[in-house]
Amino acid sequence: MFNIVIFGPPGSGKGTQSERIIEKYQLVHLSTGDLLRAEKRSGSELGKKIMALIDKGNLVPDEMVQQMVRAFVLEHAHTNGFIFDGFPRTVKQAEWLEKMLAEFNAEVNVLLALEVPDEELHKRLLSRGAISGRADDQDDKIIKNRIKVYHSQTMPVMDFYKGRGQYKGVNGVGTLDDVFERICRTIDNTN
Repeated sequence: MFNIVIFGPPGSGKGTQSERIIEKYQLVHLSTGDLLRAEKRSGSELGKKIMALIDKGNLVPDEMVQQMVRAFVLEHAHTNGFIFDGFPRTVKQAEWLEKMLAEFNAEVNVLLALEVPDEELHKRLLSRGAISGRADDQDDKIIKNRIKVYHSQTMPVMDFYKGRGQYKGVNGVGTLDDVFERICRTIDNTN
């Protein structure tokens, strides 16, 4: 089982490149945002608890997110591996993920971090906002804050993976194909 954690600030192309990675390497996409929304829609007891938290503007506790991640991995345990998107977000979650994957004789093989200068991210998000109409991609103040929050919250997780030799930064500037080629080289050199 080959497992990738993908990181990238808003506007880095993480979503687009994830789709390409999934297709080429036949991985299962595990997005905690998707899992939370699906559980919320399901009407399950867990979904009701999640809805109550989110509706009040609270974060979903690690234990709930971990329960969903474990269930998803169990359901897809016989795959080539996973691309983790939006998880782990904290060192505690990264440590838990390592322990959980060890139960499957697996590990996070690589953390891919799409590296894009903040000025470029800002331009990309404004451009995306003009096309999509997303309010959070049209407001300079919100964009700057989202990028700032990304850097402050993800640094400890990236440092965790750097310490384990699993962190690989990838230049996220260039055409979609150029960036994807760099990503593939990085993955192929990790295998």
